[in-house]
Amino acid sequence: MKDNFSVQAAAYAAYRPHYPAEMIKYILSFVSSKDAALDLATGNGQVAAALAPFFNKVYATDISAKQLDNAKKEHNIYYSVGRAEDTGFQDEAFDLITVAQAVHWFEFDAFYREIKRILKPDGLFAILGYGLLQTNEAADAVIWRLYRDILGNYWDAERHYIDENYTTIPFPLQELEAKSFNNKFTWTFEQLIGYFNTWSAVQHYIKEHGNNPIDLIKDELKAVWQASEQQVNFPLLLRMGRFA
Repeated sequence: MKDNFSVQAAAYAAYRPHYPAEMIKYILSFVSSKDAALDLATGNGQVAAALAPFFNKVYATDISAKQLDNAKKEHNIYYSVGRAEDTGFQDEAFDLITVAQAVHWFEFDAFYREIKRILKPDGLFAILGYGLLQTNEAADAVIWRLYRDILGNYWDAERHYIDENYTTIPFPLQELEAKSFNNKFTWTFEQLIGYFNTWSAVQHYIKEHGNNPIDLIKDELKAVWQASEQQVNFPLLLRMGRFA
């Protein structure tokens, strides 16, 4: 798994959108026992913290120690640095395993072997994520230019899985039909720019050029944003399944 997010770990914690409570509760409706859950590539611990009220123990791992330094703390969340493909946990340990906005970075064959080993026989595996944000027509045109034209060559190849709404990733489980969810916010311009700065492609661009690509569209985007209702919508991605 690549570590694309240690550099902007604090910004990631501050600006990445959370997953709505109704989505978390929907996933939990498919989980009968709630002893132990595992959130892989937990980042700033958003999903781990959302699961904590419902489980006796929540384990959460990430390859980035800096991300974990910014993670949400709860008495029953146990954070550790580790790879999703080689967790070190005992066989059949978890009632639920989740991965949020990260499965596309994994080595799929090794990863699915590992979660099959550590998931309980009736346990649930859930992939969460979100696609490119949607705002208003004028702002979307500027954002799309940033996303495609300016940053197009700076996205990792794995990004296409998100653009394809996770429908093309390998999924060797018995899949459960899942509802669709959206996440809506009212954001200031500073929040919008803060979110863009968490994009891995932005960091790749800065590393190569020494300047921030957001500056190329910032003034234009600010003008249309301040003239709008400042609404942001994230289409959410969800796939769930069990091993046969």
